[in-house]
Amino acid sequence: MSTENEGNAVPKAPSAPPVPVDAPAVSAASAASPDSAAAAADSRTAAGSVPPGASGVPGGAGDPGAGAGSAAAGAWPPPQPPSVPSYAAGGRLRFRLGRLVPAAGAEARAPARRAGRRGARAAQIAGGVGGGIGYWAAERNDNETGSTTVAAADTPADLKREPGSVARIANDALPSVVTIEAQSGSGEGGTGTGFVYDKQGHILTNNHVVASAAEGGKLQATFSNGKKYAAEVVGRAEGYDVAVIKLKDTPGDLKPLPLGNSDRVAVGDSTIAIGAPFGLSNTVTTGIISAKNRPVTSSDGGQSGKSSYMSALQTDASINPGNSGGPLLDGRGAVIGINSAIKPADSSGLGGSGQSGSIGLGFAIPVNQAKNVAQQLIKTGQPVYPVIGASVSLQQENSNGATISREGVGGSDAITPNGPADKAGLRPGDVITKLDDTVIDSGPTLIGQIWTHKPGDTVKITYERDGKEHTVDVTLGERKGDS
Repeated sequence: MSTENEGNAVPKAPSAPPVPVDAPAVSAASAASPDSAAAAADSRTAAGSVPPGASGVPGGAGDPGAGAGSAAAGAWPPPQPPSVPSYAAGGRLRFRLGRLVPAAGAEARAPARRAGRRGARAAQIAGGVGGGIGYWAAERNDNETGSTTVAAADTPADLKREPGSVARIANDALPSVVTIEAQSGSGEGGTGTGFVYDKQGHILTNNHVVASAAEGGKLQATFSNGKKYAAEVVGRAEGYDVAVIKLKDTPGDLKPLPLGNSDRVAVGDSTIAIGAPFGLSNTVTTGIISAKNRPVTSSDGGQSGKSSYMSALQTDASINPGNSGGPLLDGRGAVIGINSAIKPADSSGLGGSGQSGSIGLGFAIPVNQAKNVAQQLIKTGQPVYPVIGASVSLQQENSNGATISREGVGGSDAITPNGPADKAGLRPGDVITKLDDTVIDSGPTLIGQIWTHKPGDTVKITYERDGKEHTVDVTLGERKGDS
């Protein structure tokens, strides 16, 4: 069955990442992170709002440890998985690979769904792109600079490696990474990746990885030692493309992965991605941070027709369908991102006939944002999005800014009466060109930037009206849920 999602309108992607990008010194040990969010929207959508008619944001796109299951300390490496993964029906790897939809220039998301479906236009890598963006710490002793795949199962049990080496980091992190098999009530599904968020059994992953099993479906998490656990969805945020699931029979020796500080990641920092590309569990790849604050937009993989938005970390670490939801680690083994999307080659590029694998353009949700969303989902089961209370056009023919629509979704007001934008004096037709010090070149970019904040934050918005530039402070409102 095709998963083309022909009827889903995908917003036009901005051509470049926000301009001002200050990259402070890396601090992988830090776990602090700003609250943020992301939501989907129509070609005209309330900025920061996912549901039609809701006006909100403009634009309209764990923790320490390693063990999982009953794997005892020192039990390395974990048992080598069978040549054909247990979740591959009929002896064939099962995954879904969505077709990428341009977002942020050449960027787009590729959802990894199961075999038989080609996927949504904005390809999130549900069972697909997964790993996490990070950087190797200075203490790393090897001199590798290119992306490299490490077959973890081939590592000798008595092999010793220095603390900062990729092999040591992989050895410590793999027991806390799981391969997720999601199956809908009708039997359809796919594979993706997730990682241990806390000792209570919560697993952090992408929404598009588990969306098919959210309503009456089944979820199963398989650890690197081969142990399998049934799981259930705790909460999903379609706009942010973040989800939290929980193991039904939680092992007593879970070790959450440590969370880093994605705000302190710098371009050029080394990264390590872990996931199950094309169903090949426990795969480790390496690379660097290629860019920050990359505006990426995509559909949610065809489950609702909505879009998600993020100000992403870009990495050249090899990530493919099946990596989605997996951790992107830094040089000390801390999570700095959740691998979520890739830009594959198309018919006009590399190879000529179309490629659906990695070409070195992968995108991860910054962990600071993912952490805030996860906390909200665990607490209430639903996401909260910051909004400005104005609808902006997502289909713009230029990159001069985010234009406030003349009319909202379904004929509603483009600016919510008495909402944040209204109180700040913004009007339909105003073109927003900056949010704080970040240049805004489109509606999706504006949404992604607003969602890096939280309700109640005050942001400075620069806009143009009748050829004149104005600046105003806007206190962000909130919208709960994805409906």
